[in-house]
Amino acid sequence: MCIEGEIATNTDPTGLWSLVVPLKPLAQGKSRLTRAAGVMLRPRLALAFAQDTVAAALSCRAVRDVVVVTDDPVAAAALAALGARTVPDEPAAGLNAALVHGERAVRDRRPAAAVAALNADLPALRPAELARVLDFAAEFPRAFVTDATGIGTTFLSATSGVELRPAFGGPSRARHLSSGAVEITSAGIDSVRQDVDTGDDLRAAVRLGVGPHTADRWAAGVPARDR
Repeated sequence: MCIEGEIATNTDPTGLWSLVVPLKPLAQGKSRLTRAAGVMLRPRLALAFAQDTVAAALSCRAVRDVVVVTDDPVAAAALAALGARTVPDEPAAGLNAALVHGERAVRDRRPAAAVAALNADLPALRPAELARVLDFAAEFPRAFVTDATGIGTTFLSATSGVELRPAFGGPSRARHLSSGAVEITSAGIDSVRQDVDTGDDLRAAVRLGVGPHTADRWAAGVPARDR
């Protein structure tokens, strides 16, 4: 590992990134969507968000592989079918512990891997926009993207030899800035910023253009007046 502030050299011969995507058990995730989607649709939407996020990530030219950290067997099977590697959330100690566990799962196999954490609720994610973010991130030891509110974080990267040091949750933008990570403020990365916690967030993502799993669930499960 290099010390924060040193120039990191990516010694991974592929030059590609491994992404770590954490996902709560579906029955527990996205509780703030209940009002907009209802109790039955909410976990199905949570899975659809993750499917569209992982599918887009795997289609990105800069991504080598995706590791999903989850204890949900249904989600694990669905995301593995898309080509992700799934690992159980053995720490079971919250989001940041899950990300560190996923980082370790990547680097146990490829010690020199460049690793990035990506939220599982980016249903409008576009591979080209993610590639733009990863290309920028490759120039710095650690970098991050704030969410659409400017408060949280949707993406955090660590180049080869650098620890991820995630500090997600609540006002994580401020924590990642204070930790020395560089904020990525490039234009044209709205789909990387638009996570979904509420009905308003989902409608914003739909306007951007969500992936097929989310589009199908949203169209089938929510009355037109509520979309």
